[in-house]
Amino acid sequence: MNKKLVIAVVAALLLGGGVAGGAWWYLSKKAAPAAEGAKAEAKHEEAKPANTEPPKYITVEKVIVMLRRSEGESVTHYLSADLVVSTTAKQEKECKEHLPLLRSVAVKALSSLPMSKASTMSIDQFSEELNKAFDETYARDKREKPFSEVMIGKLIVE
Repeated sequence: MNKKLVIAVVAALLLGGGVAGGAWWYLSKKAAPAAEGAKAEAKHEEAKPANTEPPKYITVEKVIVMLRRSEGESVTHYLSADLVVSTTAKQEKECKEHLPLLRSVAVKALSSLPMSKASTMSIDQFSEELNKAFDETYARDKREKPFSEVMIGKLIVE
């Protein structure tokens, strides 16, 4: 009986080792093409000419709006934000000329938010909301944006 138990344990270990080895072989073969694809993509990225021009950042300070009230709410809530616009040296002057438009679009987009939504939004969600508003405005006016992205520099929701 002891001999049968030893043979059963050895057989189980061999079977487990075989399954583990087969799984390792299968997964390594499956991962190899993905690794080669990643290497090729990295090589392709290196071949692209890098934009050596550093970005310029312009601040749109103190965008203050009154948030919409919920039904039955009597307390007034405000949102204050400093926006940071990412542009290039070539477009910096044009972007500065657009600052009143940027402030106006930001006020319109942010003031449409109810307090219940604004208080739960993340910084990324505010940025997405603003970038969407700027994209829509410039597309509607059939103009090219003189900046690539609007970011939040400071945000206060009261």
